[in-house]
Amino acid sequence: MDPSAAVPAEPHADRRLRVVLADDQDLVRAGFRVILGAEPGIEVVGEAGDGDEAVAVTTRTEADVVLMDVRMPRVDGLEATRRILGTAPGAPAGPVGARVIILTTFDREDYLFEALHAGASGFLLKNAAPEDLIDSVRVVARGDALLSPEVTRRVIARFAGRTAPAPGAAGWRPPELTDREFDVLVSLARGASNAEIAGRLFMGETTVKTHVSRVLTKLNLRDRTHAVVYAYENGIVAPGRE
Repeated sequence: MDPSAAVPAEPHADRRLRVVLADDQDLVRAGFRVILGAEPGIEVVGEAGDGDEAVAVTTRTEADVVLMDVRMPRVDGLEATRRILGTAPGAPAGPVGARVIILTTFDREDYLFEALHAGASGFLLKNAAPEDLIDSVRVVARGDALLSPEVTRRVIARFAGRTAPAPGAAGWRPPELTDREFDVLVSLARGASNAEIAGRLFMGETTVKTHVSRVLTKLNLRDRTHAVVYAYENGIVAPGRE
């Protein structure tokens, strides 16, 4: 993960969320466009049938959220995500505020774990209910919640073991974090929402949000999803261990 990647600013409250749809299947894009286009406060500002188009459209429209398929012609969704978010080697910084949601059917989970490293903020199943699609766009645009915790944890748990843990052995903890911030990081890694963290740690949700923000800032992480990746890769939590 690029330590220099800043946490994108929230979209302005006085304008609609700008969404780009990137998928090589016309029917998928059409279905998402109908659902999102009917939702107040959300605007589909562009579509793309391959990764090259996705990068161009996202840059031109200054989109807030990109719904990105992985397997597309010419340039795939992984490389497009890297280019949009500026995580490709030698790439310029991506559009300010852009976040990527990976569209998945779970037939290639290794793609998805790689997408997290590319900077994607989470996953959405292509057969998701309309209300889940709408909620996912809003959640990721805010950057204040982990998208689809059960989906994200499934991918991370399966593939975290393939990467060598960074510096410490079991029990290592980031020296930058206070005890309370570390507890919040552990809860994040287990897919807990702000409300669940507040209940577990006996604190208010506003305090939880403050701690989450400090964890992301101190560890130079893009968002909550990447805090989960960080925790697994560094051995702070392990698949199947509570």
